[in-house]
Amino acid sequence: MTTTGGTPSPPTVSGPPDWTPTPALGRAVVLTLVLLVAAVVTGRADLAVLATPFGIGTAVALRYRPRRPPQPALATRQAHVVEGNELGIDIGIGNDDESAYDLVVIRREVTAWLADHDAGRPLAVTVGGERRAKVTVRGEVARWGRHTFAPVQVQAVSGDGLLVSRSTTSPALALKVFPRTDPFDADDAMPNAAGLVGAHRSRRYGDGGELAGIRRFAPGDRLRRIDWRASLRTRELHVAQTLSDRDAELVLVLDVLHEAGGSSAGASGQRSTGGAMNAGVDGTASVIDTTVRAAAGIAQHYVGRGDRVRFLEYGGRNRALRAGTGRRHYLMALEWLLGVQSGEGPHDPTEGIFRRHVLPTAALLIVLTPFLDRRSVAAVARLARSGRSVVAVDTLPSYARPAAGRPGPWSDAAFRMWRLERQNTLAQLLEHGVPTVTWAGAGSLDQVLRDVSRIAAAPR
Repeated sequence: MTTTGGTPSPPTVSGPPDWTPTPALGRAVVLTLVLLVAAVVTGRADLAVLATPFGIGTAVALRYRPRRPPQPALATRQAHVVEGNELGIDIGIGNDDESAYDLVVIRREVTAWLADHDAGRPLAVTVGGERRAKVTVRGEVARWGRHTFAPVQVQAVSGDGLLVSRSTTSPALALKVFPRTDPFDADDAMPNAAGLVGAHRSRRYGDGGELAGIRRFAPGDRLRRIDWRASLRTRELHVAQTLSDRDAELVLVLDVLHEAGGSSAGASGQRSTGGAMNAGVDGTASVIDTTVRAAAGIAQHYVGRGDRVRFLEYGGRNRALRAGTGRRHYLMALEWLLGVQSGEGPHDPTEGIFRRHVLPTAALLIVLTPFLDRRSVAAVARLARSGRSVVAVDTLPSYARPAAGRPGPWSDAAFRMWRLERQNTLAQLLEHGVPTVTWAGAGSLDQVLRDVSRIAAAPR
């Protein structure tokens, strides 16, 4: 069993760590005293015999009572959790005393990001002397992000129900829930493949599997490249020329200046405005939800093909993740995506992100943006004018509406005008050579990548 919350701190105890009597103990003592007094006053020995079991039973139960309260702890066996999957959290109850706990009652708070149907009900378990009991809470993880499973409170009953312990609280459990990657696949088309080796067909001649033509033999050509049919026909040595297979660099720019659409508590614990609450991973998605899930899916595809992927956050913090490839880099990317937060900063994000991080001219830039800010549109157009291959992915939900005050008779007309203005903006970007596509999972970028590759390969 491995805990994902680091080294657990000692549990905190609410009040002194002792035991308090229950009403049952008071009734047993009172009944014993009443029977003994009545036996003395009336001189009846049978009343004294009747009081003996109550007195002896109470004394024995108090004699062998536990000295310490229970020690709760939280843990999980799943080191990596993906939203939409089932998560099991183990609540461990430790008893360091030789005496057993008759009953341990576990109370926990309702967790919004974990769909646990029994969250409002207390749990109960018996724990023997010097033993440890475990209760597993299972539920479906509703949303990605860095979450915290709230501390649980436990109370033990011992001494045949005569004593109850003070409430003991466990440490909280920190969990990382990775976004569920939308199914994504793209063809081999890449505008520029500039690496040394890879899976993409480049426009440069070299060792590869794509035939580019036949030319005369030159010093340095390999003998296995000789085309004997053409050589016999022309009576001169000719070799088959191929296009080299190279890798490419992909830069994912995440526009998180503004959040829109319905969403539950996100990675930063915020709630978005302007839409209905999200029902979870299978419910409606906000801008940040679509951005993070699409970025994870695109990165998984290209990293698996051996391409270099870099992340840039266009927002208040302007974070960045260096270019890399391989499974290790993909896991780093998922960790990086968990820290995505929407919001603006005190400085212009364009000046901060594109001055500190030099973008290669041969890289393909995929900008995930809702087009809610003029600065984002201007930044995309500036990247296109610099000669880079840029593709814009619209992450704004179809149901989202701009924030407004009290609705009035002109609200619908204003919303339609806003939509028309937004369409004009996308058309202007297309004139600058920036195609825009709405994210729809698998095959979302196939056609637009083919168009960008054809434009990049055209003679200038």
